[in-house]
Amino acid sequence: MRWATLAIVMVLAACNDLREFRGSWQGSRVGDAPVVRVGDGDAATLSIDSIDAHGLAGRLVIDGLVAETSIVSVEGAEADALAGMTFAGGPLRVYLAFVPVADGGGDAFAVIALFDDRRIEIRILRSGTRPLYGIYVLSDAGAA
Repeated sequence: MRWATLAIVMVLAACNDLREFRGSWQGSRVGDAPVVRVGDGDAATLSIDSIDAHGLAGRLVIDGLVAETSIVSVEGAEADALAGMTFAGGPLRVYLAFVPVADGGGDAFAVIALFDDRRIEIRILRSGTRPLYGIYVLSDAGAA
């Protein structure tokens, strides 16, 4: 019984952490190696309008790459084992989305990772004739 209570408390705490990510986030592209700097875009702004354990919705701008556009996590991925994806650094939650890019190369795949130290990492990926790969580390735009 104690384990069940502890599990419920942990789930509720995680939900609260996710809601705290609502708002505007800004940051720069990171990494100098050519392999992680494919394509344009030096700064990103993500405005999260709604977020929970089942999805993320908001707006994304990447200077020189993505004009302000709506972004919604992929519903199928949120209902699949992909919803529990993790990698180095231990993100609290990872969301997957597609982002329209107006350069004629098609949509890009976005991996949006939330971390408990109040930062967000966005990875933008696309293959084909106009490949993209960029990593953006964002912090709370409203923080002092």
